[in-house]
Amino acid sequence: MKALETLGMSLLRKLDPETSHGVALKALKAGLAPLPGLVTSDRLRCSVAGLNMTNPVGIAAGFDKNAEALHPLSRAGFGFVEVGAITPRAQPGNPKPRLFRLSEDRAAINRFGFNNEGMEAAATRLAKRPRDMVLGLNLGANKDSSDRAEDFAKVLRHCGAHLDFATVNVSSPNTEKLRDLQGKDALAALLGGVMEARGDLATPIPVFLKIAPDLDEQGLKDVAEVALSSGVSGVIATNTTLSREGLTSQHKGESGGLSGAPLFEKSTRVLAQLSLLTEGKLPLIGVGGIGSAQQAYDKIRAGASAVQLYTALVYGGLTLGAEIARGLDQLLARDGFVNVAEAVGTKREDWL
Repeated sequence: MKALETLGMSLLRKLDPETSHGVALKALKAGLAPLPGLVTSDRLRCSVAGLNMTNPVGIAAGFDKNAEALHPLSRAGFGFVEVGAITPRAQPGNPKPRLFRLSEDRAAINRFGFNNEGMEAAATRLAKRPRDMVLGLNLGANKDSSDRAEDFAKVLRHCGAHLDFATVNVSSPNTEKLRDLQGKDALAALLGGVMEARGDLATPIPVFLKIAPDLDEQGLKDVAEVALSSGVSGVIATNTTLSREGLTSQHKGESGGLSGAPLFEKSTRVLAQLSLLTEGKLPLIGVGGIGSAQQAYDKIRAGASAVQLYTALVYGGLTLGAEIARGLDQLLARDGFVNVAEAVGTKREDWL
């Protein structure tokens, strides 16, 4: 399985990154990608904000923007899947090229700008989803919207009936002034509208807030305060960064959000700080730079109840998620943890 995947990836890397990603999705939908199937154990099973997961390793939003590959992704070994971001109306996003591989840094820079087919198309696909998966949707706002805060609520109302959770994404750096919504007053108002929309669903679902890794100390404190008071179910930490520290690739000067290995330490420190600020009252999902079971374990011990990956799949293949879950199981067993929940936050102080 791995040899075939490695060959396919070597061929994909000969294409430009965005074309390569499109081909990979088509191959996945056509049944040409290796799918590890269920990966679980008593140690790996967990409940996060009421979501019962077979393992705590998820795939982050951005891989399947338009919810096109739900059935194969349900068999790819992940404990949960997040698709999107989806905006009310379809939009093309920013001009191409807008995705860059930084192979030397095992990273990527993107400035997609919420390109997607809109909530109508997404809802049609989500309605046909497999029921044996934990599925979430990343909510976005249209670039030209007169009321971006309302956009998030609008997508939730339209698609919420088909979801297990939703994520409010105010942390993408690729939509002008979107990150301004992370300010205390703006964020409180936005989340108030989203939580009202959640209450309108026949079956209310958990709502997560996804934050940037570039918040200063006061900004992080404000986010923690608003998250605790708003009724959201948890926080995803973090999105991509605007930092370019330590990069060596020729593409390091491209504008957009940086993801991948260079983000690991920065995002994990933010995660640990947020864990301290929220006093364990909200589950956290750790994202940013995870490329191995050890790094997933580090995120969990820094305060994450679950983790997500995406950019590492560019370099390790789709089966990396299952590999990380199996490796995490071994690490938990080595250290005597009965289940993953026992390990959460046990080394948070190392990151503060």
